Amino acid sequence: MTTIILVEPETPGNIGAVARAMANFGFNKLLLVNSQCNHLDEEAKNRAKAGLKVLEKAKITKNLKQTLKQFHTTIATTAMLGTDYNIPRSPLSPEQLASKIPTAKSQLPTAIIFGRESQGLSNEEVNLCDFVVTIPTPKQYPTLNLSMSVGIILYELSKKSNKTKTDTHFIPASKAEKDQIMKNMNQILNKIKFTTPTKKQTQKTIWKRIFSKAFLTKREAFAVIGLLKKLK
Repeated sequence: MTTIILVEPETPGNIGAVARAMANFGFNKLLLVNSQCNHLDEEAKNRAKAGLKVLEKAKITKNLKQTLKQFHTTIATTAMLGTDYNIPRSPLSPEQLASKIPTAKSQLPTAIIFGRESQGLSNEEVNLCDFVVTIPTPKQYPTLNLSMSVGIILYELSKKSNKTKTDTHFIPASKAEKDQIMKNMNQILNKIKFTTPTKKQTQKTIWKRIFSKAFLTKREAFAVIGLLKKLK
């Protein structure tokens, strides 16, 4: 189950266009966080077209951090690329994401988070997510329209979900197991002396990203948890 989350959307028409793109590719779960406009405005309805039902069933919430707790996997989107030294914004491409993320028909609750039309997601919001995806664009014009970004990513996901899966018999690690892995890893890192608190936090962020992008199976998660407990 993949949910599209829009953080503080600013324009009704853009929300409607997002709903239309979702309907085009078979996605129907839309969640708005602290919306800055009326998503049922006539402009939104007119832009939604066949996505009107998606628009009308959109859920509203106020707090992103609390909202993300209900999802197994959370993916932030950004046009601001990171480097090896900016771990939170070191991204996957939409195609890479599609090869990893559970399909739209999967029962694992997954969220893809899109930021404000004017400024995207903040660093704090990106850090709440498991990892980041970005759409490769020329440096001269790096930012796409909100609905275009949603459409491109959902196209890649829908294209992948239509192919035969060879790994559907594997049971993925649960959110609780993922949290347990990071709890053990963080306890180990807390025992290690670092020259600065920032370097320790960087290690925690890197390992969170590594484990999240790996999409571990339940058996693999148990093996990692067991090893980390022995290391402690």
